[in-house]
Amino acid sequence: MQRYYAVLRSVLKAKPHLRPCLKRCSHCRILFLTHPRNAERGNMRCPFGCREAHRRKAAIRRSVEYYRGENGRYLKRLMNGKRRVAGTPTKPRKDPAAEPSQHPERILAHVGMVVGLIEGRPVRQCEARKILARFLRQHRMGRRRKVGHLAAWIHEHAP
Repeated sequence: MQRYYAVLRSVLKAKPHLRPCLKRCSHCRILFLTHPRNAERGNMRCPFGCREAHRRKAAIRRSVEYYRGENGRYLKRLMNGKRRVAGTPTKPRKDPAAEPSQHPERILAHVGMVVGLIEGRPVRQCEARKILARFLRQHRMGRRRKVGHLAAWIHEHAP
């Protein structure tokens, strides 16, 4: 987390026009960069999982509310009756952990948007995939302290 904030601070120092795009997640309180069109919003959730979790909770709440109503109970009863009559096994659910992509699409989209803001040009998803592959490769082991590694990394990969 410290490394993330150090890189974020260095980006904001190099590109001060991105400061309005810095937002705090309303759920986990992490700082992240958002698109300039969302800069004025105050209820942002981070793209690292809070956004999808909130969307799932809201969908479940809407569904429960609907099926507790008169019309929803009737339709649910019909659906359950059809399921019992058919006697066929239900379809197995897809395991989200068995995704073919190493980086989920939402992270690739966020990385592309942030890199595009920093560089001032549109970034395609294949470019974002290459950036992540290069950045997340295994790093060499050294005897320096964490701060020394961070300073060396920032010196090598200056913005």
